[in-house]
Amino acid sequence: MEMTGERRIPAPRQQVWQALNDPEVLRASIPGCESVERIGEDQFQARVAVKLGPMSAKFGGKVKLENLNPPASYTISGEGSGGAMGFAKGGADVALEELSAAETLLKYQVKAQVGGKMAQLGARLIDSTAKQMADQFFDRFSRHFALAPEVQPAVAEPVEAGSTAGATAMPQAPSDARPVPGTDTEYLGHPERLRTSPVTHHGVPPVSGPAGPGEVSPPPASPKDFEPLRLLGAIEPFGLPIQFWIGAALMIVILALVLV
Repeated sequence: MEMTGERRIPAPRQQVWQALNDPEVLRASIPGCESVERIGEDQFQARVAVKLGPMSAKFGGKVKLENLNPPASYTISGEGSGGAMGFAKGGADVALEELSAAETLLKYQVKAQVGGKMAQLGARLIDSTAKQMADQFFDRFSRHFALAPEVQPAVAEPVEAGSTAGATAMPQAPSDARPVPGTDTEYLGHPERLRTSPVTHHGVPPVSGPAGPGEVSPPPASPKDFEPLRLLGAIEPFGLPIQFWIGAALMIVILALVLV
């Protein structure tokens, strides 16, 4: 039996070479393979279950790597026995051609002999079964490289203590700014009040809460602070106090009553 072929492997040539010499990768790639063990520097022992037409058997055999030219080529030679089903022996030349930094062309040429009951099944059935197993092998072998890469998590760069990177700077008041009474700018001259003084609307007395330690609560507002006359006293029509105009009006009323 003779068989030749080639397959594109999505991996660098060096990685393909290493995988072809890895027992675990071979065990996962060979159809029906139950075990692959390294018994020497360039020798492996394998056990494979094979179904050929109406017959099935488990083959045990040894494989040796020869003519090694890493990572370009080597020759595989071996033989195995399937008990009453028969035996198989032969070899294969394998060559790796680098197509790019991430792709390799694998070429192979197989020559093998079979005997026993297997030989009675006919060369056509044996050739088609061998071709099918080769396709399955390379499909699984290529899948190994498709699953191998892992995405490394991004590592955030450490931030040194005291670093202001990423922080939002607070606006600073101009050096010549002056506070204006009754507005928020009154705190410019006393920034410490921002931490202790309540936020209020201008012209509205702040709502006092319970005094904390070391604080003195302001006295409650007296009712007289809200008397109407006190409010009227703040009005000055034409620059004269409201009391002057009220007094003048009373004098006019009194004179009118006397004259009448």
